[in-house]
Amino acid sequence: MLNIFSLICLNSALYSSSCFFAKLPEAYAFLSPIVDFMPVIPLFFFLLAFVWQAAVSFR
Repeated sequence: MLNIFSLICLNSALYSSSCFFAKLPEAYAFLSPIVDFMPVIPLFFFLLAFVWQAAVSFR
C-alpha cells in the first residue's frame, strides 16, 4: 500500500513539475513573455488591496 502511494505521489510530482517547463506551440511563441508574466498578476491584486486600504486609512 505504501509503495503504491509513494508511486502515485512521485508521478504527480513529476508531471506537475514538467508543466512548468512546457513550451508554447510555435503559433503562440510570440506570447511567451506575456505568459511568463501572467502568474504574477494575482499578486498585484493582493498588493492593490493593501494600497486601497491605506488610501482609505484602513477603515
